[in-house]
Amino acid sequence: MDRRRGDYYQMWKDRFREKFATEDEIFSKIRRGDRIFVSTACGEPQYLVRSIVEYAESHPKAIVDAEMMQVWTLGVAPYTDQKFGNIFRHNSFFVGDNTRESVNSGLADYTPIFLSRIPQLFRNKMIPIDVALIQTSLPDQNGYLSLGVSVDICMEAIENASLVIAQVNPRMPRVHGDTFLHIKDINYIIDHDEELLEYNPAVPDEIAKQIGRYVASIVDDGDTIQVGYGSMPNAIITSLGEKNNLGIHTELFSQFMVDLIKKGVVDNSRKNIDRGKTVASFCMGVKETYQFIDDNPFVEFKRINYTNNPLIIAQNSNMTAINAALQIDLTGQATAESIGSQFFSGIGGSADFMRGAMFSPNGKTILVLQSTARGGEVSRIVPLLDPGTGVTLNRGDINYVVTEFGIAYIHGKNIRERAMDLIAIAHPKFRPGLIEEAKRLKLIYKDQAFIPGKRGEYPEHLSTYRTTRDGTLLKIRPVNINDETIIKDLFYSLSDQSFQRRFMSTRLDMTHERRQEFVVIDYTKELVLLALVVTPHKEIPAGMGQMIKDEKSHTAEVAFAVSDSMHNRGIGSELLGYLILLAKREGLLGFTAEVLIENRPMLHVFEKMFPNIEKKMEEGVYELVLRFSDVS
Repeated sequence: MDRRRGDYYQMWKDRFREKFATEDEIFSKIRRGDRIFVSTACGEPQYLVRSIVEYAESHPKAIVDAEMMQVWTLGVAPYTDQKFGNIFRHNSFFVGDNTRESVNSGLADYTPIFLSRIPQLFRNKMIPIDVALIQTSLPDQNGYLSLGVSVDICMEAIENASLVIAQVNPRMPRVHGDTFLHIKDINYIIDHDEELLEYNPAVPDEIAKQIGRYVASIVDDGDTIQVGYGSMPNAIITSLGEKNNLGIHTELFSQFMVDLIKKGVVDNSRKNIDRGKTVASFCMGVKETYQFIDDNPFVEFKRINYTNNPLIIAQNSNMTAINAALQIDLTGQATAESIGSQFFSGIGGSADFMRGAMFSPNGKTILVLQSTARGGEVSRIVPLLDPGTGVTLNRGDINYVVTEFGIAYIHGKNIRERAMDLIAIAHPKFRPGLIEEAKRLKLIYKDQAFIPGKRGEYPEHLSTYRTTRDGTLLKIRPVNINDETIIKDLFYSLSDQSFQRRFMSTRLDMTHERRQEFVVIDYTKELVLLALVVTPHKEIPAGMGQMIKDEKSHTAEVAFAVSDSMHNRGIGSELLGYLILLAKREGLLGFTAEVLIENRPMLHVFEKMFPNIEKKMEEGVYELVLRFSDVS
């Protein structure tokens, strides 16, 4: 930190000597039954907390029935110990690792609330604050100290507290934004130099990295992002390293965000509000993080009722909120706060940001979760949330759900569609059970088919992108069990003539029973590829290719169809070309096909790919033999 701050501090100490009383004198001002606020997470004044507990131990009956209030503690939280039961009662707005056992055993309290709404509780005295224990930087030449890494609800607590006690720590960074208070507005100051608490989550594992890669495919250049906390969100941030012109408007600022800023990925140039500024409310990081934000005008910390206000969040176009969940059910309800009746964390800010992003122009919400918990013993995607579980995000809050097995876009989907979408990204070993439970609950078709095991395992690795001769970008991927709606849209986009040519039948319907034949397949014997034009909100079907293997002849029967509105763009050629590539990889020798004589467009695609095609005509149908040895 700047050495000059120490000189300024001495000047202000000389001017306000009465604020630097002994600890016993300061703590004697705390009354029985007081509500005591403590700064958040890495901003927690550790020395102050230890000192007040020691004072209470050494001065029996001096502090009785005090309520310690905090968003989240990363410290040791000694006041939660049962031996202090008559002295302190902890009340948390977010349950952390150090208080979870106390809350669930009834020794501490949890107040469920959107973080953005806590300041209002302090202002209207629904939760009166008597004492605020805070940690600040050294004062500048004008007497202003910075709350540094913890602004969030701290400023509101300070403004509504009768007694403000500050631990002034030279290691606390001076952060720009709504972080400053004047030394005259602090009742008492205790000097103590100590390392700030650090939050360095576990290194992301391969599952988290895979989820991060999926999320990166959803985030666009120029988006303004919010990301929650933990190893998985950090893997997501890391995966955004190839993006451009991202903005940050978030509650939590981390070292991983610093890395994106230093790479030039984040420049905040496309934000509608606070353009050019990274906006956050508090920081959980390491020493390098604190050094980066110290006196850095690129970063501004603001109150939680600004950063987390959905109406403020929505003012940034392309706002992308990325948050984690503990569990989601097949209807789209998710929890981030409890597992059954056991409290795990809290509502926090995820609901604020998910709702704000939903109202942002072109905004999107992304919910991430590992598919299983307890070492793979249980599925996080469940038929219904466990009894007693708090619904943190309702069915209308979520656009995308991402696991290590893929992406489900559930916004605007009916219950049956979203149930199938979520089953498709559940862990494969839990999918049969989810199908059966969904049938029992009448969430999906009662005759919904499913192929378990390796035969029904989705071959995600076969997904690819191709550009047609007219410049159309196509996503080509294997059909999945949840693609009935896409198949339906594709088939009914065909004219009667195209439909009859493709299926060689006068039957023009494509009922659920028939559609299942295309989406519920044994991938070891058959492959159906979809060609899709991807828009921000929907995959639009452009065509479909299919091959069914014949193990005896080492060939496959092949067919394809292209939507009438997509003819003459080269889509059929791209589908056939990719099927040839995949078939060759499996050691197949060629294709066979049946084409109506009148179906000149399909025949033309085959003839273009196979110059030495063999044709045999029978009852108005060409029987084709297509050898890969003829294809360069």
